[in-house]
Amino acid sequence: MKRFSALLILGVMMNMAVPRLARGDEGMWLFNRPPREQLAKRYDFQVTDEWLKHVQHASVRFNSGGSGSFVSGRGLVMTNHHVGADALAKLSTPERDLVKDGYHARKAADELKCVDLELNVLMDIEDVTAKVNAAVPAGAAPTEAQKARQAVMNTIEKQSLDKTGLRSDVVTLYQGGLYHLYRYKKYTDVRLVFAPEKSIAFFGGDPDNFEYPRYDLDCCFFRVYEDGKPVEHDDYLRFSTHGLSDEELVFVSGHPGKTDRQNTYAHLCFLRDLGLPLSMNNIRRREVNLQSYSERSLENARRGEDELFMYQNTRKARLGGLDGLQNPLVMQPKLEAEQKLRKRVAADTNLQKKYGDAWDQVEAALALWQGIYDEHYLLERAMAFNSQYFMIARTLVRLAEESEKPNAERLHEYAEAGLDSLKQELFSTAPIYADLETVKLADSLGFLMELLGAENDLVQKIMAGKGPQDRAAQLTAGSTLADVAVRRTLFDGNLETLRQSQDPMIQLAFEVDGPSRNVRKIYDEKIEEPMRQAYAKIAQARFAIEGQNTYPDATFTLRLAFGQVRGYDELGRTLPPWTVMGGAYEHAKKHGDKEPFLLPASWRKHKDALDLDTPFNFVSTVDIIGGNSGSPVINRKAEVVGLIFDGNLESLVWDFAYSDEKGRAISVDVRAILESLDKIYDAGELARELRGSE
Repeated sequence: MKRFSALLILGVMMNMAVPRLARGDEGMWLFNRPPREQLAKRYDFQVTDEWLKHVQHASVRFNSGGSGSFVSGRGLVMTNHHVGADALAKLSTPERDLVKDGYHARKAADELKCVDLELNVLMDIEDVTAKVNAAVPAGAAPTEAQKARQAVMNTIEKQSLDKTGLRSDVVTLYQGGLYHLYRYKKYTDVRLVFAPEKSIAFFGGDPDNFEYPRYDLDCCFFRVYEDGKPVEHDDYLRFSTHGLSDEELVFVSGHPGKTDRQNTYAHLCFLRDLGLPLSMNNIRRREVNLQSYSERSLENARRGEDELFMYQNTRKARLGGLDGLQNPLVMQPKLEAEQKLRKRVAADTNLQKKYGDAWDQVEAALALWQGIYDEHYLLERAMAFNSQYFMIARTLVRLAEESEKPNAERLHEYAEAGLDSLKQELFSTAPIYADLETVKLADSLGFLMELLGAENDLVQKIMAGKGPQDRAAQLTAGSTLADVAVRRTLFDGNLETLRQSQDPMIQLAFEVDGPSRNVRKIYDEKIEEPMRQAYAKIAQARFAIEGQNTYPDATFTLRLAFGQVRGYDELGRTLPPWTVMGGAYEHAKKHGDKEPFLLPASWRKHKDALDLDTPFNFVSTVDIIGGNSGSPVINRKAEVVGLIFDGNLESLVWDFAYSDEKGRAISVDVRAILESLDKIYDAGELARELRGSE
């Protein structure tokens, strides 16, 4: 999701009270554990299995990190422009900038095949908690437990793939309380149909980001193909012809990325004091580095645009999350809720015996994590090696090493069930720009030296007697990994063949792999596994006391959320539930019709043809987070009424705690999409398909 201006946050937060943390319409619910009781009691809506199945099969996950939905029976998929921007950038050239200028395929032959886009549709869910837990011996040491758990998850996924042919992922829920097997239909022939200009998809730019009122046409359309033909998909969401009303019940079906609402208080403090500050430091320097690169030429700006946009948004998101963790009005209720739960556990002898030590176990793991945090961040998470060349090299090296092991013993990301998706990324024909990769790698090598010190033995091996700039230039200039044919040749060889490669990036990957695996082993066996066991205890304690009618933290898997279309009060003014298309012109005029408030030429040209009272963007209380971008907003009939693209300033704390007092999700109204397709883009055929009258 797009985020907000750091300067604006600091200014506004100094002048506003943090909203009361209220449950309201809170919840990112599992499709196999829907909030039936809440919906029936609060909204008199009876959610049926048929309704859920239809919405589930119409929902789409983008491997680039967002959500979408089928919106016609001919494989048409809708998402955000900023979700599709990765695919747009990879299809662009110096002569054709699809991110900036948009695209419209007027006929099927013009639909552009995406380079490496993968879409997933969740077909079914199986609870495999008993299988996973049974594979871990009672009383096993963390090292043994971690290996047993990894082995059984790899095995379950492989058996499911062999049996069904579907992508199969074991998903950890409640941080270890439950394990569900998600089976996905995977689509890899995805073609671009329509995208508007970035200047209207992200109208208002950074100043308006994470603000409301908004006037953004943040939409993008792709079409899914199989065997060279558009997929015939019966479960699609029809566009509503009636629009919305104030206080109307709406739903969002999407893939929220990650929340930390169920973390212990100590874990949240760990993120506040160590995790987020380090992450923000890295993100800020990457943003400045890319901004400097982009300002050198128009072509540089085009090459770096999508990645720069990602860092700007991520930096703003982290800042908002950190602000929430630093605020006692957010943290104190967290502490009090935890103390209340622990007190209730302690009051029951049986619960205390089973679960009472869980919180102390989390703290012990965090203490160990603190000691290796920098190394794990730099080496295993590869933050010291910000280069596509290096990530390709690491994938080749680790894939060769892991492929020599039985499937059950492999690192999870190299297990057999996920190899097809991994290979699609590895052999992507997306362009790689050596000058950009050199600039990025040099900065991250400097970051490595800052954190570990120039005299560190591993740092000296990595730098090979050179400074960050010279070493990055040497590594990049000497590598041939931009050539897909070279990657395939290396992939087809064995581990020993790979070791003999003279490619400096391959050599670097081998140099780093041993230390990186060592720190990963400590993390997996002595930090993640003990915390997983501890959080499983906390989840079971909560189930025993509060029941199981709760939702787990977000895991970038399909969830259902609900809420109401509703405006809110801000700084003494009442903001309406929606804006209108005419407001975009007024907003542009108010800012002198200058970037980033300059409407594209197509909008200026066709202003007189528009119904300027057409609803444009609207807000609702639906519980969303990053990853929900591109999610459909639907009504009781499962008709599309909107498209999620952002949240407002007051939704910042939703990473850690939900409040519907002022926090809002922001969506594009489908009526604005249809109005613009009809009267601005001469895309009547696409509008007719969306209306179901193709």
